Amino acid sequence: MKTTTSILGLALLILSGCANKDAKAEAAIIDGSPVETEKPNTNYKPAFAGQTRISGVKTSFELDVKMLSKKLQNPWGIAPLPDGRLLITEKKGTLRIANATGTVSEPITGLPKVDDAGQGGLLGITVDPAFAQNRMVYWTFSENVTNGTLTSVAKGKLSADEKTIENPTVIYRATPGYDSKLHYGSRILFDASGNLVFSTGERSDLPTRPQAQALNSSLGKIIRITTDGKPAAGNPFANTKDARPELYSYGHRNVQGLAFHPVTGELWENEFGPRGGDEVNRIVAGKNYGWPTITYGIEYSGGPIGGSQTQKSGLEQPVYYWDPVVSPSGMTFYSGDLMPEWKNNLFIGGLSSQHIIRLVIENNKVTGEERLLLDEKQRFRDVQQGADGALYAVTDEGRLYRIAKK
Repeated sequence: MKTTTSILGLALLILSGCANKDAKAEAAIIDGSPVETEKPNTNYKPAFAGQTRISGVKTSFELDVKMLSKKLQNPWGIAPLPDGRLLITEKKGTLRIANATGTVSEPITGLPKVDDAGQGGLLGITVDPAFAQNRMVYWTFSENVTNGTLTSVAKGKLSADEKTIENPTVIYRATPGYDSKLHYGSRILFDASGNLVFSTGERSDLPTRPQAQALNSSLGKIIRITTDGKPAAGNPFANTKDARPELYSYGHRNVQGLAFHPVTGELWENEFGPRGGDEVNRIVAGKNYGWPTITYGIEYSGGPIGGSQTQKSGLEQPVYYWDPVVSPSGMTFYSGDLMPEWKNNLFIGGLSSQHIIRLVIENNKVTGEERLLLDEKQRFRDVQQGADGALYAVTDEGRLYRIAKK
């Protein structure tokens, strides 16, 4: 009997230990409280459960974070190259190429002159799907024009010696120009049909804000064009009177993040709110995303925006928003095999929040949020997946990071 009791006790102890181990593993992965603990700027109520301050999650594996370089000058955008290297824009108007060990090339010149004052400069970048054959590069930048500045799109060929961009050509200008150094956007991507999708800001000021709602303006929009700068076939406003046929969606404030979902192929974006109201949106062609008619933020002065509306019929709700702000910038969905736990998660560079945001998304809703690389205390401007399945991030302070599983 004594032996039987001992065996039973040992079995219970083992089972108890397994249960505790499982509980600890679960606790390491999921924390039921939100990662945001600061008081919000507003008392606005979300439109649905989980639209803000979702439960925190924690990656179960240990990260291998390497700072590959700190020699970049205000890097802004990353375009992974087919051979595993990274083509990186620098705000002042030059490109650089970084390899997997962190060696950074000399500045690549030959691009059109940028206006790098304020939030302007050399901005988003992407490479042609057939880059290995044609070496074509596409980018957005802030350009001086007669009545101010605007966001422009250009293309050119990376020379064989990788020292210059050949035959740079501006293919689109997001008019009207405006005398401001704020809210240019701008990211740029190729869609599955070989067209370019890029984003603009509404230039921030009260006089230009209404243009985000105007279909005869390129401000505060997501725009879809051919590689020659013409409106892409199938755009939603092609047959709408007085509307620009290149427009894809509208009602945006300052879009600095664009990414296609690796499974659904749908376009997602993030944009800056004012005080509060940073947003993540799933973009549907032709839809109105509300700015400045609705917002979950307030003026920087503390006053209300418009009629203090957060919802209105016919205007899209953000999938997710932050209050206080994180200042979201470049972003990517993870689609690699190196870190299966992160599959289809959305990663966003946070500027004022100084971390990389990880959002777990299921059925187009955010189900968890994590803050990564907080200890680095950097303004993360862009994060992209490299050819090796790792994530690469650049910061305003000039750093390049590689993030993978240890």
